[in-house]
Amino acid sequence: MSYEYPIDETWSTEEIIDVVNFYSLVEKAYEKKVSREEILLLYRRFKQIVPSKSEEKKLFTAFADSSGYSCYHTVKKARDSADDFIKM
Repeated sequence: MSYEYPIDETWSTEEIIDVVNFYSLVEKAYEKKVSREEILLLYRRFKQIVPSKSEEKKLFTAFADSSGYSCYHTVKKARDSADDFIKM
């Protein structure tokens, strides 16, 4: 991994850890299978930390630009899928 996760310095340590865990699971969804429930759970936590849709879009775009992985498409696939596991 040769890029940085987009985070906000005003977040608490716990919030930063939770957001990094979400980003990490999105990466894993592209590289392996992940639990769809876990994606949705970590996304709900992400939304507690980042309730603003515009801020979410900004962070997702920054993450996609640096990593090539789409948080939006991963969450959408998890929401739309009936399978227990998803792979991007």
